[in-house]
Amino acid sequence: MSVLLGLVGASLVAWIGLIIGRGFFWRPWPILKPAEPTASSRGCSVAAVIPARNEAEILPQALPTVLSQDYSGPFRVVLVDDRSEDDTRKTAQSIAGRSDAEEGLVVVQGKPLPGGWSGKVWAMQQGVAAVVADSTDARSPRGVPDYFWFTDADIAHAPWVLRALIERAEAERLDLVSTMATLRVETAWDRLLIPAFVYFFAKLYPFRFVADPKRRAAGAAGGCILVRRQMLDAAGGLSAIGSALIDDCALGRLVKDAGGRLWLGFSQGVRSLRGYGSLSSVWQMVTRSAYTQLGHSSLKLGATVLGMLFLYALAPAACIGGAVATVFGLPEAAPVAVLGGVTWGLMAGSFVPMLRYLAAGWWVAPLLPVAGVLYVAMTISSAWQHAKGKGGSWKGRTYSGSDDA
Repeated sequence: MSVLLGLVGASLVAWIGLIIGRGFFWRPWPILKPAEPTASSRGCSVAAVIPARNEAEILPQALPTVLSQDYSGPFRVVLVDDRSEDDTRKTAQSIAGRSDAEEGLVVVQGKPLPGGWSGKVWAMQQGVAAVVADSTDARSPRGVPDYFWFTDADIAHAPWVLRALIERAEAERLDLVSTMATLRVETAWDRLLIPAFVYFFAKLYPFRFVADPKRRAAGAAGGCILVRRQMLDAAGGLSAIGSALIDDCALGRLVKDAGGRLWLGFSQGVRSLRGYGSLSSVWQMVTRSAYTQLGHSSLKLGATVLGMLFLYALAPAACIGGAVATVFGLPEAAPVAVLGGVTWGLMAGSFVPMLRYLAAGWWVAPLLPVAGVLYVAMTISSAWQHAKGKGGSWKGRTYSGSDDA
């Protein structure tokens, strides 16, 4: 029992260290909010690039929010149809025809996926190439943009988002500004798993550490990334992360390694329109990239599983088991139950701010260990899928190779 007491005590110390010393990851901050335009940002030109594969159903809700941005500077939008099997291209062209945007929308038909590229990054690259080709065309009055704005086809943006991104980049001389899209939380499974996903992401990539030039931590959120064109070129362009499955964090790493300054935050103005709603949907989303995140390393997988169980499962098990053992008069069981309960309470308390931000209900907080164990199972499943040659399966494509980024 003394060994168990020591382990639970170590778990408590670990949680105190995480809550205090991990960049206050549990707090949903910083937050991107509306900003008034300034002289330094009005002249910045922006090209939005939207990779889209089989998104015909959701495009009518998301694409108009990009086209209707309240931004006074030069702005154009390129959507790349990544060889969709539905009416993505036709839907996008229809929306372009109805758009009131000054420069409208260009729809690019994606080319076959070459070796060494992931589908999304290849689509992004084709969008960038289309913008550059148009910019250097002698018949075009538009020059090369100051910024590229990468966003997904299932993300809706409030009208002020682009202006706020540019203002922050210009005011703080940032090279990459990214916001975590607010995810939909509707079902019981959503409440359990979606806030936990954001919580774990923020723990893995503490937003304050990402913004600190002195720290190695780098990351971004793929639903909304504004990157300075000159820095992207200097870093080697998208071809440098061509094979990346976790493209957003790979892009953040690329820019920071090249000396760029990053900002990663939250925003209620950037919202995901894609619903998960079930355990199987979240499971599929996580398993496509979890083992890639670990560099396809069995050693890292083992360490991750043990670490997650130590942090999330040990304290609740000790609290419940110790309480039961106390009833049966087992010596030293009460201290184990108390220490486990304190650790569990600290863990749950750190989860409350994220639950409130996503309006998921504070009562989910004690269930964070359940979510943690489920994500452990998803990570193991991701490794198993990779071992069977089915790793990285997404939207009809399977990537079994390594993620060099």
